[in-house]
Formats: sequence, structure tokens, C-alpha cells
Amino acid sequence: MHCSQCGAQNPVEKKFCSQCGSSLALLCPNCGIENPRTAKFCGDCGKSLTANGARSAASAELTSRPDSRPPRDEVVAAASGERKTITALFADIKGSMELIENLDPEHARNIIDPALGLMMESIRRYGGRVGHSTGDGIFAIFGAPVAHEDHPQRALYAALRMQDELNRYSDRSGAEGGKRVQARVGINTGEAVVRSLLTGADHLEYTPVGYSIGLAARMEALAPIGSVAVTAETRKLCDGYFNFKPLGAARLRGVSEPVGVFEVTGLGPLRTHFQLSAERGLSKFVGRQDELEQLKRALGLVKGVTGNW
Repeated sequence: MHCSQCGAQNPVEKKFCSQCGSSLALLCPNCGIENPRTAKFCGDCGKSLTANGARSAASAELTSRPDSRPPRDEVVAAASGERKTITALFADIKGSMELIENLDPEHARNIIDPALGLMMESIRRYGGRVGHSTGDGIFAIFGAPVAHEDHPQRALYAALRMQDELNRYSDRSGAEGGKRVQARVGINTGEAVVRSLLTGADHLEYTPVGYSIGLAARMEALAPIGSVAVTAETRKLCDGYFNFKPLGAARLRGVSEPVGVFEVTGLGPLRTHFQLSAERGLSKFVGRQDELEQLKRALGLVKGVTGNW
């Protein structure tokens, strides 16, 4: 199984990472969310994580297979696909080759792995699921397998936290040769088919497929260094919660029409759905005159009582 801190692969059923010593997570048998090994109940669905009710993430990957010995290197569908609206996030460390040029591989790993660990922790903090690591970057989804109504906002919160964490990491560790660890992040919201795939002998991946996923990857490539770029669809769903700067329309390979690109510049003034509704204009009551009069009388009574105190 992969360590959530450093990304190292560990043998099945191990409790601690063999590379960094971090405790390996438990996988909830009900919703599939990773939990700390010390947890007794799942933080998302409340399912018991006792010895009889929980499995390690690695054990869950193995026991969920229909055949305990599938052909090696053969990709097997472990579950039928499910159509969902999700938010996809791609993040990549900028110029990783330049960053670790002329460094010993072990030294390079000591720079890249902690940065990846911070990026993955930011994803999990807001309920996202890390799909896989690309060596110097990660891919994650929000809204599946556990559905969240606000998954676009969660993705942007995670992306901004990721950038803040990488800045602090560079300040703490000291940039190698004056080079800071920086990342580009791209995000898009749209429909996809999500399903579990068994790859190789013992690795289960929860992977989405769809046009919206490729669009998120293109946003990552277009994002300015150290920033977050999103599509117009994600911006529309997060407008008010975050501030955006238009970067113009980009023509992307394989896409027939230009795609609007927006940079996330920070948090907006709104925090709740009610605030957003009030900003856009609340619907007026129609045919509720009697009810409004009752509310006015109740307000008058309250003012009269409080005025006597």
C-alpha cells in the first residue's frame, strides 16, 4: 500500500511505513475513506473501525478482488462504473527536473517526497481522494466515492492550502540552490464515470473516465507557476466563495471550442449557501400575507418583552 505521507509502497498488512515511519491508514469498509489507524469509528460515515469491522487499506485492496490471483499486468474491472458529477484536480511540481538536477537520487527524494506528502494531505483534509501520484505530481477527485454537495469548493480550498503548505515547506527547508518548490494546480468540474480497476497483481485504483478529467489536466498545464487555474464551469459553481482573475480563452488540442481559464486569487466574501442566495437575491413570499403579519406580531411581542428587562 502507498504511504499517505511520503508515497512509498509498503507490504500488505504493515502498520507503519518502512521509509518514513508514519502510521498507515485504515480503510473504512462502508465508505472507503482512509482513517488514522488509531480511530475507532470512520470520520465520514461513523462505521465501526474495530478489528472485526475494518481492514487496512492494503488488505482492502486485495480482498475486494473477485479473484485472488488475477493474471499479472492485466487490467480487470473490479466494479461497474457509476456516472457522477465530480471535481478533478491535477497538481504538478514545477520544474522538478531542474530542481533535482545534479542531486543524488536519495537527496532528490528527500526534497520531492515531503512536498508530495503535503499535497496529498491537503487533498484528504477536505474530503478528496488521491487517485495516483505521477512521481512529481498528483491526481485527485472530489465528490466520489463519498458525495459532497460542495465538492467544487472543497477542491479549491485544498488547492489553496496546498500552495500555502508548499511555500512554508520551501521557507523551512531552504530552497536548493535558490530554487523553491512550487506547483501548478488545475481543476475542472463535470460528469465522469468512476469505477474501480484492478491493475497488476495487488493494486486497486478508483479511477474516473471522461472529457472533464482531461480538461482538468489541461488547466494544470495552463496555470501560472504557484497558482490554481480552473474552468468556467468550476468558477460558476464557486463564484462568491473565491475570487477569480480571467486569464482569457485558450484553444486546447482535442477541444473544438476555446475554453475559458480563470486563476483563483484567494477567498471570496461568502462562506455559506444562504449568503450566496442572499447575494443573488432571495425569492419573495407570494400569497403569504397572513404569515408575514404573524411574524411581525411575534417580533413586536419579542421587542416588548426585551424592552422591559
